[in-house]
Amino acid sequence: KCIDAGAHGITVHPRPDERHTKRSDVRELTAFLGDYPDIEFNIEGNPTPDFLKLVSEAKPAQCTLVPDDPHQVTSDHGWDIRQYRARLKSIITELRSQGVRVSLFMETDLGQIELVKQVEADRIELYTGPYAQAFLDTKAELILPEFAAAARKAQEVGLGVNAGHDLNLGNLRLFLEAVPKVLEVSIGHAIV
Repeated sequence: KCIDAGAHGITVHPRPDERHTKRSDVRELTAFLGDYPDIEFNIEGNPTPDFLKLVSEAKPAQCTLVPDDPHQVTSDHGWDIRQYRARLKSIITELRSQGVRVSLFMETDLGQIELVKQVEADRIELYTGPYAQAFLDTKAELILPEFAAAARKAQEVGLGVNAGHDLNLGNLRLFLEAVPKVLEVSIGHAIV
């Protein structure tokens, strides 16, 4: 249904408790998407050994690394590159050696975004939860400059920019008008 509706890619987040995407779903989607070479597959999650094994088996076009705790209801923050630099660099090197593009889930902190290039990720995914809340509170114009600056900083250091979390058909247009050159967004959960 997503592909027939015009989606350019499919993103799944197989959490350890499998509460909304199971490992078997990832395997089935990998096989299914073999018939759709133009549809990009993105697997996102915390890079635990089990998660990385699943990604290595699936070989998606992109893997988005998210620093969420297994017990979190949803993702609510980006990576602290200073704290996880060595671990991330090792994981990213391995994923890229398998032909997988790597994106890091990041907040709008310009200093952190500048450090992403040191761990050799290809892209960042801007965590847009704060924007979505500001949009609901009719204060989006106050927070959008942070996201625009974060995107420009990422592009300045050679990173692609994705965005995701609580984006929907109501708040997406304003975000894309204000934030330059966003390559992809994830909006599925809001639709479901």
